[in-house]
Amino acid sequence: MILDCAKYSGPCSCGREHPLETKMVVVEYDALKNFDSYMDACGLTGRRTVLYDTNTYNLPGMVHVRADKEIVLEAKGLHSEKSLIEGIIPELDEPDVIITVGSGTLMDFARYNAFHMGIPFVAIPTLASSDGFTANVCSVVIDGHKRSIPMSAPALVVADLNIIAGAPMLLTVSGVADILSKHISLADWKIAHLVAGEYYCERVAGMAQQALDMMVSCAYSLLDGDEPDFEAMTMAQMISGLSMQMLGNSRAASGAEHLIAHLVEMKPPRFEGAHGIHGECVGVGSVICAGEYHRMARSKPRARPFEPLAESWIREKFGPLADGIIKENQDDVLAAFDPQNIVDNWDGIREIISYIPTAEEFAAVFKGLDGKYRLSDIGIDEALAGEVLDISAAIRNRLTFARMRRVLDLEE
Repeated sequence: MILDCAKYSGPCSCGREHPLETKMVVVEYDALKNFDSYMDACGLTGRRTVLYDTNTYNLPGMVHVRADKEIVLEAKGLHSEKSLIEGIIPELDEPDVIITVGSGTLMDFARYNAFHMGIPFVAIPTLASSDGFTANVCSVVIDGHKRSIPMSAPALVVADLNIIAGAPMLLTVSGVADILSKHISLADWKIAHLVAGEYYCERVAGMAQQALDMMVSCAYSLLDGDEPDFEAMTMAQMISGLSMQMLGNSRAASGAEHLIAHLVEMKPPRFEGAHGIHGECVGVGSVICAGEYHRMARSKPRARPFEPLAESWIREKFGPLADGIIKENQDDVLAAFDPQNIVDNWDGIREIISYIPTAEEFAAVFKGLDGKYRLSDIGIDEALAGEVLDISAAIRNRLTFARMRRVLDLEE
């Protein structure tokens, strides 16, 4: 399947244009055999630096594309840390295009440096474990805090399904969980639009929904014992990533459930032992959010006045990370609208929540795929379940239904 991204860009009924840096997405078996022709079709010429890690360079069946310079990073301990990413700049050798072969972490190494160097980059995914390949958002750890910052999107994505199909199944399941989480992120976006007038685009939301619908079908086929549809699963990841690129942020693809994954990566006090790959953590986050969102929807709400997060609470929960969290929440989104709007739109919120699977349904899917679905599965004490959403919601100043609990009293 070859996707011409031009059909997604241009003027939109929402009143904005949605320019895309990505020109073409190729998701096919043996795609790398035609790599040079795809480069030519996208006008990508000149000196190539190709970036691998020690795992992706040595993958069975890997087709090493032509390179003027190859860089192979040590895979062990490699993560999206700003200092590590910037540290490879001298090795890049002034390329005209960066080609990166690997997973989301290596993509961040390419997109960050390509952005700062003002050159294009090309993505060759080796697995379909998350939807970041076509995004123009770079998730980087800066001073211990997970930050999503605008960066370059790939001009071309070439996903060879021979390689992706060879990845461990747990990584494929991680990708399934990452896309199924759009049940939560789309609900968060719709609710924020309903109660606070946040910008919302039907076209972009429709793309995220398309990716979600594709992955739901793939997930249930897997549960029925069918062979994995790697083409559909990978394309769902790519379409979800394009939705982020069209917005210039991750709103359509990342809600309260993703903040639990950020919590795992940041490891504040009491979460030091948290672990797991991104999609796994997001999947657990989806189970937690679904349970709480449905519980909230069954409640009778009453608005209460907004109060900023107490500095003492932040310092207790985040320890050495507290200063960054305080700064993040200075202009709290909850202060930008009347909490009574939530109560007045409760019926509409309930309708939105009704389309989210229950926590039990989420858990059944992940359990059936041998995936993670409990806090303990990602190294978090189950005794912290009552605090996880409050703590994770403070990580990012984004209006989610979980964050709205701070201005609501809920009666069962």
